[in-house]
Amino acid sequence: MTTHATGPLAGLSWLVRGINLGYRNARAIFGAAAIVMMLSLVPNLLQVLAQALFQPGGSGSTIIAALTTVLSIVIMSPAIGGYLRLIDASEHGLPVHASDILQPFARGGGAFQLIGFGMLMTLACVAIALAVLSQFGNGVGEWYMQMVELSRQKGQIDPDSVPQLPDGIGPLVGIGSVIGVVLSGIYAIGFGQVALGRRSIGAAIGDAVTGTLKNLLPMAVLAIVAFLGSMVLLVVLTLVVGLAGGIAAMIHPSLMLVVVLPLYLALLLALHVVMFGVMYYFWRDVCGDGTPPRDDQVAV
Repeated sequence: MTTHATGPLAGLSWLVRGINLGYRNARAIFGAAAIVMMLSLVPNLLQVLAQALFQPGGSGSTIIAALTTVLSIVIMSPAIGGYLRLIDASEHGLPVHASDILQPFARGGGAFQLIGFGMLMTLACVAIALAVLSQFGNGVGEWYMQMVELSRQKGQIDPDSVPQLPDGIGPLVGIGSVIGVVLSGIYAIGFGQVALGRRSIGAAIGDAVTGTLKNLLPMAVLAIVAFLGSMVLLVVLTLVVGLAGGIAAMIHPSLMLVVVLPLYLALLLALHVVMFGVMYYFWRDVCGDGTPPRDDQVAV
């Protein structure tokens, strides 16, 4: 399959259309995002339960974390594919419902292909992370283990006992950020190819790598704009939550949770919608053929 190179400002278009995604079919789009959020909690809750029941040591905690990671891939990979299919159907004017994201779990829904792609991508990310740490992460492993041991201590932690960041953390974060942007592009295109393009896992990975390399510039623009936007959003939310929580706490301390929690959940829901929207439009511009008319206007 041919992949397309887009213009340098295409990343802004993906972001704008991702923000605008929930405007057309809000019930299905946001309902599906809520289902994805609930599904993502299942492995985390099981991990917390297992930790509380077995109270394992270092190796036991690692095994539990590995098992819950596998479970997360098994649950979330088909859900991601189902969400992309729901967005695609909505973009083509077809009737959709929030529960449609569960379609891949049905017989013939392609769950095994989606899980296989998710597994391979996770293994690739782990291998790349280990390679980067071995080359640029001098002292990071020891610092991390010290932090883990410190977190297991009961009672109040002495600030003087917190280890300092290793010297190479700055370059490591920079290199990791660049690799993360590239991997996110491969992740988005690959999932789109498996879920929507009906490509095999190997072919989807090949398309994803090629499509990502052709579109590094718009992806970089998107990453920069998203980072700056997140900083502004963080400042605004801090002010809003602080003001609303402060007023609620003056009335009654328990009201602070009642006010802040819905705001947090609403933000998390909106971020899921935008994230999957960007993922879909990125795939569609790079790999899609005969796509619906574009809409780059932000709907408020």
